[in-house]
Amino acid sequence: MPIAWVQDAAAVLSGSAVGFSLGLIGGGGSILAVPLLLYVVGIGDAHVAIGTSAAAVAANAFSNLIGHWRVGNVKWPCAATFAAAGIAGAAIGSSIGKLVDGQRLVFLFAVAMFAVGVAMLRPRAAAGDPGVRITPAIAVRLVVIGLLVGAFSGFFGIGGGFLIVPGIMLGSGMALLNAVGSSLLSVGTFGLTTAVNYALSGLIDWKIAALFVAGGWVGGIFGMRTAMRLAAERRMLTYVFASVIFAVAFYMLLRTGLPLLSK
Repeated sequence: MPIAWVQDAAAVLSGSAVGFSLGLIGGGGSILAVPLLLYVVGIGDAHVAIGTSAAAVAANAFSNLIGHWRVGNVKWPCAATFAAAGIAGAAIGSSIGKLVDGQRLVFLFAVAMFAVGVAMLRPRAAAGDPGVRITPAIAVRLVVIGLLVGAFSGFFGIGGGFLIVPGIMLGSGMALLNAVGSSLLSVGTFGLTTAVNYALSGLIDWKIAALFVAGGWVGGIFGMRTAMRLAAERRMLTYVFASVIFAVAFYMLLRTGLPLLSK
């Protein structure tokens, strides 16, 4: 376990890295929170790392939601329906996650990271209905998809934005910009649900979570500024970041997969 000030500094810097990546390329950046908490900050318990990550992700998502709300990007009826269903899914998923052996959970998390990397490389269609209104049929689709995505998010303690955005678009037919803004309500509520579940079991390091969020806020500012300067290179940056995710996932598989195979 690193000495206190080194761990605190690592938490701030790790949060800054996640915030910077989110500001630079958008969804998918928070997937790095858990491996950073495990291997850089030095949290020894995988469950504590996941619970702490969930709390930090929720705080950052709600902060970003305010900005999208102000400019009218959030379709509240659709967003609330998806989030409400996903809360139940996140509660179930996080409860199951707490029962899984920590090493096996990290191994599965690494596998999920590969899925995130692949999803990031797929181009998103921006087309859709910017004036979409919820109907009974849309509500049913959003509830089903929200429940499934929430369970996945809760199990791994991640925001799940890489699934929430296409999920909301599939369920409602809304435009990409609206889906990105609307997804933040679900990212925040799924993360909060997971964090509360883990907190009830004492599996959150609140000090580290606060430092991580503070670092993420600063990193996000610089990430957005960099994104504006490198707007023309956004696709290339996504490829680079996906490569980083693949590399980290491979490292995690080596750290956890070999010991599991030797048992």
